[in-house]
Amino acid sequence: MEKREPSTSIETHVTEARALVGKAQDQSIILRILGGLAVRLHCQQFLNLYQSLGRTTETADIDVITYSKYQDKLESFFKQIDFNPEPDARRTPVIWGSRQIYVEPRGRFHVDVFFDKLEMSHTIDFRHRLEVDLPTVPIAEILLGKMQIHEVNEKDIKDTIILLRAHQLGDSDEECINEKYVARLLSEDWGFYYTVTKNLEKTKLILQDYKIDKSDKDDVETKIARLLSRIESEPKTNRFKLRARIGEKKKWYNVVDETFKENQQWQ
Repeated sequence: MEKREPSTSIETHVTEARALVGKAQDQSIILRILGGLAVRLHCQQFLNLYQSLGRTTETADIDVITYSKYQDKLESFFKQIDFNPEPDARRTPVIWGSRQIYVEPRGRFHVDVFFDKLEMSHTIDFRHRLEVDLPTVPIAEILLGKMQIHEVNEKDIKDTIILLRAHQLGDSDEECINEKYVARLLSEDWGFYYTVTKNLEKTKLILQDYKIDKSDKDDVETKIARLLSRIESEPKTNRFKLRARIGEKKKWYNVVDETFKENQQWQ
């Protein structure tokens, strides 16, 4: 990979990501922001909680997702705004076919572009969901993106706490965590359900160790309990029930390539 200049602040990346989505929209291309930047965009009123949790304010890349139907247009689009394809990724057809990487003109950061799905420990399918929010993916998927990681790390935990504190649970996607959608999605896949619920329980437990206001802790703890209850009460599919019988005897998550994980700063 090309040598980069020092990474810039997350606020600069937020501005850059917003601009990128806007420029793509001008070209009739749907791009939506993923991960830590998406959390930041939706939680501006809780910057004090970022500080209390010691959540880092540096980020290395911008991660976005689009539909595969725009794949052929992307290279031309990024060329227009002076972003260059990442040479190593371009030389690897498997990577270039499922995930394209472009380098900012001054080399300060990369833009990772995913198509249709985010495939990590579990698969999140964004088809028919990218129009729901702007400039990010829906908040439900932001939460699931954090909680679907088998070896969840502290950044994911902190981002989940902030995201839950900043939003109400409900049955819509309008500045709300769509618990109805989350529960229905997890009712179809035992492995996905198992990882997410275990990570929510872990978040609830770790929450007590952080030196944040009691009101913040109580709010997040209540929301986790409500979300877990909603997930458990959702009727499960036959596919879910059959897989649940096997349980942990068979691996229920995908093993993510280590190189891929190292490059995913949005986690």
